[in-house]
Amino acid sequence: QVQLVESGGGLVQPGGSLRLSCAASGFLFSIYRMSWYRQAPGKERELVAGISPGGRTNYVDSVKGRFTISRDNAKNTVYLEMNNLKPEDTAVYYCNTIFTAVQYWGQGTQVTVSS
Repeated sequence: QVQLVESGGGLVQPGGSLRLSCAASGFLFSIYRMSWYRQAPGKERELVAGISPGGRTNYVDSVKGRFTISRDNAKNTVYLEMNNLKPEDTAVYYCNTIFTAVQYWGQGTQVTVSS
């Protein structure tokens, strides 16, 4: 069974940093694209960052220069390093992959940016 488990969220002050992790299992992680999405209250879920099997990355404009997505294929883990966090980054962050044309999601990890 495909399983994605996020961790690393928490409460941080504006300007602070967090590193999210997503531990994957149930599929050949190294050949699949991995993504991070987020969803804030009252807003649609949005793609934050993606990383291809070859390491190419993409980011939503609002996080460019602040967030970095990476992957460790030996650990079947994808990371999202978040720096200079802003209150508008507050959301539940979800790990995502597409396996056999089906989207899979983790349970999410809450990131709250507040003073």
